[in-house]
Amino acid sequence: MSSSSRNWEYDVFPSFSGTDVRITFLSHLIRELNRKFIIVFKDNEMDRSRSLGPELKLAVRTSRIAVVVFSRNYASSSWCLNELLEIVKCKQEFGQMVIPFGTFPCEVPDRTL
Repeated sequence: MSSSSRNWEYDVFPSFSGTDVRITFLSHLIRELNRKFIIVFKDNEMDRSRSLGPELKLAVRTSRIAVVVFSRNYASSSWCLNELLEIVKCKQEFGQMVIPFGTFPCEVPDRTL
């Protein structure tokens, strides 16, 4: 199914390491997107376990765009890596748009999924 014919719950799903960017970059980005009436998924009250629950997987799958904010601690977080894995699956399965933002690969520790 092409991404243009899907029904989207959210316009944007942000994937990020909260310790790095939640209060700085991400809060500014979300505020500006909200000003433009762009619907952003917010995970403020979700329980963060090592694996993604069905609610979060559904949020990723029903978002038109995934914005992946790479930061110093992103690759050190199993939660972030699990989100990224789901985002990659969505890109492969139905062409979800992925917008990477942040540091260069040499600045992120080498981790395997």
